[in-house]
Amino acid sequence: MQVAVVLLLTPVALACFAAGYYYVRYARLIDQQLHGERQRVFPRIFGRPLEVRAGQALTSDQLIDRLNDLGYAERGTATKPGEFARSTGTVDVVPRGDGAGGAPVRVVFERPATAARPSRRAPAPADHILQVQRGGSSVPVMSLGAPLLSSIVSDRAKVRPVALSTVPPQMVNAVLAIEDRRYYYHPGIDPIRMTGAIVYNVIGDSSRISATSTITQQLVRNVFLPQFEGWTVQSARERSSRRKLIEMWVSLVLSRRATKDEILEMYLNDVPLGQRGSFAIVGVSEAARLFFGKDVSNLTIAEAATIAGVIQSPSALSPFNNPTRCRDRRNVVLRAMADAGFITTAQADASVKEPLTVVQRALEAEAPYFVDYVSQALTDGYPGLTTTDTQPVDVYTTLDLHLQRLAQDAVRDGLTKVDALLARRKRKGKAEAALLAIDPRTGEILAMVGGRSYNQSQYNRAVVAKRQPGSTFKPFVYLTAFEQAVLNGETDVTPETRIDDSPTTWQYDDQVWTPHNYEEDYAGLVSMRQALAHSRNIATVKVAERAGYENVVELWRRLAVGDPPKPFPSIALGVFEATPYDIATAYTIFPNLGLERRLTPLLKVTSGAEDVTKRPKQATVQIARPDTTYLVTDMLRSVINTGTGAGARTAGFTLDAGGKTGTTNDLRDAWFTGFTPELLTVVWVGFDDNQPVGLSGAQAALPIWSQFMTRALAGHESVSFTVPSGITYATIDPESGKLATPRCPKTSEAPFLEGTAPGITCDLHP
Repeated sequence: MQVAVVLLLTPVALACFAAGYYYVRYARLIDQQLHGERQRVFPRIFGRPLEVRAGQALTSDQLIDRLNDLGYAERGTATKPGEFARSTGTVDVVPRGDGAGGAPVRVVFERPATAARPSRRAPAPADHILQVQRGGSSVPVMSLGAPLLSSIVSDRAKVRPVALSTVPPQMVNAVLAIEDRRYYYHPGIDPIRMTGAIVYNVIGDSSRISATSTITQQLVRNVFLPQFEGWTVQSARERSSRRKLIEMWVSLVLSRRATKDEILEMYLNDVPLGQRGSFAIVGVSEAARLFFGKDVSNLTIAEAATIAGVIQSPSALSPFNNPTRCRDRRNVVLRAMADAGFITTAQADASVKEPLTVVQRALEAEAPYFVDYVSQALTDGYPGLTTTDTQPVDVYTTLDLHLQRLAQDAVRDGLTKVDALLARRKRKGKAEAALLAIDPRTGEILAMVGGRSYNQSQYNRAVVAKRQPGSTFKPFVYLTAFEQAVLNGETDVTPETRIDDSPTTWQYDDQVWTPHNYEEDYAGLVSMRQALAHSRNIATVKVAERAGYENVVELWRRLAVGDPPKPFPSIALGVFEATPYDIATAYTIFPNLGLERRLTPLLKVTSGAEDVTKRPKQATVQIARPDTTYLVTDMLRSVINTGTGAGARTAGFTLDAGGKTGTTNDLRDAWFTGFTPELLTVVWVGFDDNQPVGLSGAQAALPIWSQFMTRALAGHESVSFTVPSGITYATIDPESGKLATPRCPKTSEAPFLEGTAPGITCDLHP
């Protein structure tokens, strides 16, 4: 008898011991999770604050998109900080935490805002902000806060954690209706559902067997077991008695240690909702952004039901991959919401009739190439923040999300035109593009587009693609010529110096090289200004020859971008490799009078309340003299005004600017790099496999640059480039390069270094 009792009680004792062990262990770990005591934190990445100003190229729909980025909630009337309301021709916003007591801001547009939002594939309307008002008075600019770009997490998962209080009732109710209707009434496991499943299984009615896992159990399976038990997410979902028993017990433990609202908040932030590109979508807030381009607070009933419906099988019910099945599942959720009394039958019927409309480019809207770049910068420069730091980490970046959207639009529209040109020429394949925009005054990266589609390719061409810069390199040849002239005391090397642009052959290193001008166009004697403005190859090689190929290489070496090229004649035509990032860095010297600005994506990094930002030891380097650099900058103005970049003027870009087209051998790569004193942008177009794109920089890259710069700088006044000391101006005849007389039909004011202006008058027009 005693043996029987022992045999009977032993399993019970072991079970009690195991239950006690797991309770103590998981209770402690759950408490740590609830209080944020984690071994690893995942930084939140923010863009720079959104600013709105009069004259800005921003439509009403685009402003609403930006407000969704910032987590503003749409209301019929905006009364509280973090709310906005739209009406005909205006959007009213109550900014958050700006020290103005929540005073509303009214943004007035030139054209009335439309009631229905146009398709995102349609061209953006041309309206812009007419006025920004606060308290009945106009204000020049208004800041609305910094948008959250992404949270960096393991396994390339995108999350956007939010408080339960900010999740709208329709989202909560949709999840409860379809996943766990009795959530607030059971202890973590649902005995009623379990009993029903057992009964239906016994009687053989498999059609009525539903999933028995509660929201609490799903959370344990997806989050707690992989984190605490050492299982992977996949193994934690495998069907086994041991796994199921542990899951159920931990669910009971979790229900004792956390409130129902705390568990539901964790679930809504951690539920897996499919894949977008190489990223896993985690949480209803991130799904709202990637599915519909909205903040979760602005979801409609149908949209909330769509997200809730995806939970059952994220890959099979993806609105991107299986829209029909996703819509059918959404309608099931809507009926469940009506059955549970969360919505009326009329609301369900109306929502069922709504089309399933998702935002195809929402992932690109979060600047994924830039986020990847920042992630790598954090890994390299702040390794402790992403491995052992337990404090919340916030990363404030330089990215301007408004400019980022404009850059994406420009790249998309430009590549559509390139596709059409290539199709007419019966070319196979689709070209790629990269765009990098920076503030040349600070080196801050404002926009970064690394390719046609991040979903299709995560290869960031803006940063890592090494291609020949071609004619984009030519300004550095002319800068070297002016630098050497000063060093050698030569006074006959100026922007108006004549160079023979006739076919020429060079011999070097036992090689014979005969370069050609674009379309075999030769001009004879031309000024240096004209040679650069019209990208004349022969003349540029002769300028490099006079300056010394070694000196050209040395100037590029001082810029410290990429590998230095060889001192051969071909260097004048950019026959070496560089990335768009390299070119952008190098070009910062022109608006900065010879001062190079190192590029940066970071403004501030905080860990807890502590600023842990690492400042570069050398953010600027003086590469060339201010006066010689200004000469080249002024010559680059001629590229846009009268040269190969004049298409920018035709496209409507009117501000003072300099720039340079770039076209490599065999039309393999197309470039345009241009700048104003406040914005510098590099555009590259080509094929990843290095086959010729067959288009010049003016044909493929310049239209992208022009569209972006025109919209990015709308509402900005034209700013002139700073003229340094040591520069004098003279009125010349551009045809002869000599001092103009009253008889000269055309004259221009040209800059010269002191003591180098022409001393004789024009004799071509007696």
